[in-house]
Amino acid sequence: MPKQFQQLDRVFQALADPTRRAVVERLANGPTAMSELARPFAMALPSFAQHLDVLEACGLVQSQKQGRVRTYRLAPEPLQDAEQWMAQQRAHWERRLDQLDAYLNELKEQHHEPRSPSTDRLEA
Repeated sequence: MPKQFQQLDRVFQALADPTRRAVVERLANGPTAMSELARPFAMALPSFAQHLDVLEACGLVQSQKQGRVRTYRLAPEPLQDAEQWMAQQRAHWERRLDQLDAYLNELKEQHHEPRSPSTDRLEA
């Protein structure tokens, strides 16, 4: 499997969890300390840190430690890659569905074509 798809898999896997999605949404507002990110969640800080580790491992967030405070910020590149992949998939399936629609309309038109008088005489 190409490395690009492995990275994409890790991004989607990270975003599959509601806690991690909430963290990504929160970081869209700007860099935030781990303790502040963890505050709304009912879990121990080590458990919450594991969520941040997953996000950092796939490249969605980056951290920096200053003294005793670890601050996280959003890294948008993996999200942009996922968005680009989804746009490609959407375009592909829209083309396929347009082809199906054209084919079904063609069948519908063939089914509703008026019969010629000669065809009616043959059936009688």
